[in-house]
Amino acid sequence: MKKVCAYLSVLVILTLCLSNVAFAQDKGAKKAATESKTESVSESATSATASATESTTKQASAQADTQSFHQMLKTKYIEGGVGWMTPILICLILGLALVIERVLYLNLSTTNTDKLLKRIEENVSKGDYEGAKDVCRNTRGPVASIFYQGLDRVGNGLEDVEKSITSYGGVQMARLESNMTWISLFIALAPSLGFLGTVVGMVQAFDDIEKAGDISPTVVAGGMKVALLTTVFGLITALILQVCYNYLLTKIDSLVASMEDASISFMDILVKNRK
Repeated sequence: MKKVCAYLSVLVILTLCLSNVAFAQDKGAKKAATESKTESVSESATSATASATESTTKQASAQADTQSFHQMLKTKYIEGGVGWMTPILICLILGLALVIERVLYLNLSTTNTDKLLKRIEENVSKGDYEGAKDVCRNTRGPVASIFYQGLDRVGNGLEDVEKSITSYGGVQMARLESNMTWISLFIALAPSLGFLGTVVGMVQAFDDIEKAGDISPTVVAGGMKVALLTTVFGLITALILQVCYNYLLTKIDSLVASMEDASISFMDILVKNRK
């Protein structure tokens, strides 16, 4: 019972203290409200002008943030100098055009060699070499063309067949690798043009310093921007074309390996069905 009375007395004391604190805070809040009313009238004009300037700066920054990638790229293209950026852009366009042409050609040159060899063996085992030629004629790709040249010389002996496969295989390999030298040229040319623009931009910056007679950031900034932007665009162009070039080399190596393997199997078929 004593403990209960002690707890109740403690609770009464705490509630009284809290009520006094709340009453004091209420008075302070009322005084602050009256003071703030008088101060708000004087500060309203300045805050209005400040908010107007802040809103304009926020709108400008929002417009800068919402600028699309295409617009930003166009701006950097113009800032880098049209005379130097245009040759780099031409290298990129021509290089990508050649890459697309090579990708289409190599994909069309891909042949299911196992299926082709099976159909040729079916005809050769029957002695129907003309039917085997028709199979090769109706199949696209360098492998079918090589087999057709070999079947066309079966009557001259297996040695002539092997020679024709070897020689015509070299012709087909050259066709697979055509236009690759132009792509490698653009890979080397794009960063070279970028570095040339860098050198020209540096010379322009030093000319501006000489004319102004002072080394200030505003004088050097124009020439340095041209120098750096041309280098960046040249390197980006070279990197894009280099990745595509390595993909094409891998595709060509795969096709050449498939041609060599299929040629060996083709000769085995002819030896096995020789009469």
